[in-house]
Amino acid sequence: MTARFLGPTLAIAALAVALAAAPLAGQDRFARPSPRYQFTVQKDVMVPMRDGVNLAADLYLPKDAGGRFPVIVMRTPYNKDTYRGSIGPAEFFAGQGFGVVAEDVRGKWHSEGDYRIQSHDRDDGYDTIDWAATQPWSTGKIGTYGCSYLGENQILLAGARHPKHLAAVPQAAAGGLGSAGGYWSGFGAYAQGVFLTSAVGWFLGAGAKDRNPAPPDSFDFGELLRSKPAIEMIRRIKGPRTDFEDYLSHRPGDAYWLTQGYATDTTRFDVPAIHVNSWLDYGAEQTLFLFNLFRTNAVSARARENQYAIISPTGHCDSEAAGEHTMVGDRDVGDARYGYWQIYLSWFDYWLKGVGTGIRSMPKVHYYVIGANEWRTANTWPLPDMRPVPFYLSSRRGANTNGGDGLLARTPPAVQGNDTLTFDPDNPFPSRGGTICCTGNPKDLPGIFDQADLETRSDLLVYSTPPLATSLTIAGPVRADLYISSDAKDTDFTAKLIDVDPDGKAWNVVDGVARVRYRNGLTSPALMEPGQVYQIEVNIKSIAYQFKVGHRVRLYLSSSNFPQWERNSNTGGNIFDETTYVVAHNAVHFGPRRPSALILPVVPK
Repeated sequence: MTARFLGPTLAIAALAVALAAAPLAGQDRFARPSPRYQFTVQKDVMVPMRDGVNLAADLYLPKDAGGRFPVIVMRTPYNKDTYRGSIGPAEFFAGQGFGVVAEDVRGKWHSEGDYRIQSHDRDDGYDTIDWAATQPWSTGKIGTYGCSYLGENQILLAGARHPKHLAAVPQAAAGGLGSAGGYWSGFGAYAQGVFLTSAVGWFLGAGAKDRNPAPPDSFDFGELLRSKPAIEMIRRIKGPRTDFEDYLSHRPGDAYWLTQGYATDTTRFDVPAIHVNSWLDYGAEQTLFLFNLFRTNAVSARARENQYAIISPTGHCDSEAAGEHTMVGDRDVGDARYGYWQIYLSWFDYWLKGVGTGIRSMPKVHYYVIGANEWRTANTWPLPDMRPVPFYLSSRRGANTNGGDGLLARTPPAVQGNDTLTFDPDNPFPSRGGTICCTGNPKDLPGIFDQADLETRSDLLVYSTPPLATSLTIAGPVRADLYISSDAKDTDFTAKLIDVDPDGKAWNVVDGVARVRYRNGLTSPALMEPGQVYQIEVNIKSIAYQFKVGHRVRLYLSSSNFPQWERNSNTGGNIFDETTYVVAHNAVHFGPRRPSALILPVVPK
């Protein structure tokens, strides 16, 4: 299918480009604009920080662009040298008349100092802008750009409100969100207080403190992620020095996270920004929260009125790579291309060069609806016409496996009941696709995959609607409100929204996890009493998706999704330093007094 572009005209520089219309003859609206300037590259220019440490930067300076030009700063732990080349963002922006500062963060590659994940990045980013704004080739107007860690650096920097920081494009920057909204994302390493075991691969590679660490001996990633205690994973294989132990042992709510500079509910902002992410990234919901937080906590009308979000259907940092047939795992989600590079160029042209005004007239939110395979736009998120619709859980014989009769219905069941599952942490329900990231194991791929063969596991509860008589479109936060009990002091409940097509393929849509000890909030842990029924919410995260006629909406409930998320030991202990796990017998209750339900964010056709 081909995407449909909806929304008002977007003026790009002096040229009006209508996203809703077909491109002009001979013009590819998705291609990067051709370079207008040649440029020079100065390698390893040392930029001084306030404490005397010098950071290495490569300078990309346009020729024949007037001698002084606005500057785009990109700060990375992934080696600034990788920005060279015809597809690199540094060369792209330099070719459009911007000076570019591509800088290795403190302690990485060619920069001085000791590396600790993002602990210096707020101040170092501020000092880098100070330096860039006062160079003889600079106009003093600075923008920032970059994905993942580079996006998070921009969120941290935005909280410092440098007066020369005039525009930002943070991409996949969910890890820049700290305690704000109660998320405590912790560099994106946590979801609802549950550590992403999948992050281990990142720590082993990009997270190394040593500049040239010796590679660990050969090992099996699957066995490593299952090993206990979890906190010794990297030491067990004689891996490099990292912050892994600190990130694993300091749980959400710990004051440790408040020293890192991540966004809080009281952080103030003063920079216009385009927040870019994708539904199959682990942090699309947090990106949309940041989009709103930047507006709510803005100190000026300029910042408050100029926050935008673009959410694609792809995986982590893959938005710009979408094609005419965009494959997300095993699913073709249609033509998800968008005019990203022209938008980015127009954004910086306006804020840093004063060229054009049309960029500000584009809709505030651009989002892709998977299933409908089309782009849509809005000016607020959540959408004003979205309504949360409950689908109530029930069964008669039991919902275990696809052989059960678990039902999702618009009316609550008249009779009380419950479905039970046994959760053995040594035999966890496996992850497949979704937002998994960074395990280092090539078998652990993000995206949309058929899950049907997993439905024979007895530790899975399966609830389904009948085949849909009309299509169902959702756009917004998905959650499961559950009434649960267990014989354990603590346990997890995982949820996965599934689209079952007429051929029986069960495609994953979005998933989430809840640790029961955090049912009162991440800063108020409380263990369970065996057999007592508790109400919990599983945040299944945000998505825009259309279920077609004849498809069924399905909900998976289990107590693990591994290795995406760590296994709960079920003991009520720390988990990260435990070697003994216990089996938990968990129950999901339903009925008029305990109306467990899947809540879908339904929007009109």
